[in-house]
Amino acid sequence: MADITYICKRTVVSTKPVQPGKHCSLSVLDRLMEQNHLRSVYYFRTPGGREPGELTKKLRESLSEMLSCFPIVTGRLLKDPKGHWMIKCNDAGVRMVEGRIKGSVEDWLKSVDREKELKLVHWEEMYHKPYFWSTFYVQITEFGEGGLAIGLSCFHLLADPTSAAMFVKAWADVTLTGKMLNPPLFHQLPPRRPGGKNPNHEPHMELINCYKPIADKTNLVSDTKHATIALAFSDPMVRACMANGQAMNAFDQSSSPSPFEALAGLFWVCISKLKGAGDGLIDISICSDMRNVLQLDNGFFGNCMVYNKVNSKSLKEHKLSDVAKAIGEVIAKMDTDGITDLIEWLEHNGYQSPPPMNGCELMCASLEAVDPYLAVFEEGFVPIRVSSYVEPVVGAGHVLVLPSPPCEGPLSRTVMVTLPEDEAARLCEDDLILHFSPTILMGVNN
Repeated sequence: MADITYICKRTVVSTKPVQPGKHCSLSVLDRLMEQNHLRSVYYFRTPGGREPGELTKKLRESLSEMLSCFPIVTGRLLKDPKGHWMIKCNDAGVRMVEGRIKGSVEDWLKSVDREKELKLVHWEEMYHKPYFWSTFYVQITEFGEGGLAIGLSCFHLLADPTSAAMFVKAWADVTLTGKMLNPPLFHQLPPRRPGGKNPNHEPHMELINCYKPIADKTNLVSDTKHATIALAFSDPMVRACMANGQAMNAFDQSSSPSPFEALAGLFWVCISKLKGAGDGLIDISICSDMRNVLQLDNGFFGNCMVYNKVNSKSLKEHKLSDVAKAIGEVIAKMDTDGITDLIEWLEHNGYQSPPPMNGCELMCASLEAVDPYLAVFEEGFVPIRVSSYVEPVVGAGHVLVLPSPPCEGPLSRTVMVTLPEDEAARLCEDDLILHFSPTILMGVNN
């Protein structure tokens, strides 16, 4: 497969100027993500008969229109008097890279790996003068024999994976219909209700205790070469995994784990085994979107992913039912009061330079809050595959659970796992995972 030919890098600005002097402050959940960034790739089949660059030009023009509703994305970073990052909404724009590859998107997907895929997502580290640095990058890559890839990368400080998917969906809506169906909303996280402020209030400590050790973590990024594998689980196989994760004596269907809980438990067990944990389990952090829990608007743009640690001390055996139950119990405890207490605690104990939030342990995140396959840019121009990354890779590795294309069934899921290269290769051969017959979309030396 030929390398990418880069045509140009340009700045795309919004079609409507922002109100002069507008600034946006960032929440404490935003500020915690300062050391991380996100990358995602959307793959499309394209109809024949288009001139090279024709579709890219159309997407560039619709992006410019769409950016008028995203002043925080086209702005630049400044520090406020407290030393916290803020955004000056100055219409400085988004960086766009345009490229081309020989061959078809189908051929590319047959042999893609982590290293090749990340070439479809342009990213630049922050300059020593951040005011001149773009926090969002878009790359459009056309395949000579049909197909297109849209790569989005962004500073995690400004957006979580849900917001990143909302951004692409808004772009698609403007391209398809000329208008944005769900405009973004930029506002602060909800404060504790005045009636709930009790001077004798005892805060819920579970989430706080999970975040307390953050300051003691060190940057664990090393020279270890990582590989990412992507496994597609069909609807029937996810249902089978959920059934295995249900306690044998539980006849109530409501006790069945969710697809995320079942798959997170499966990979927790298998990765613990290949890392040599014996009959025990390695430490794991669960990360999930809390917009619904906090009753935020669907268009809330920013960070609302919250981490919590699953206690593995009592799980001495690799029983999927026990593991899935433990994950489900932790997610259930991430309620409004607990998250509000966490936010208030973080605001009083904030870190000026937090380490990567991916943590020392295995990080398993649910990226199911916004379906990326809803990003339809033209009639019939729908994503055929979507990949997602949380960078940098630190600690024991990452497990990201994403929706699969709708044609695969409502419970179908894609799991992207990033581990040291030798561990990723062995994970593809794990008997327990193979029992659920996943399709290997991306493997080691695929």
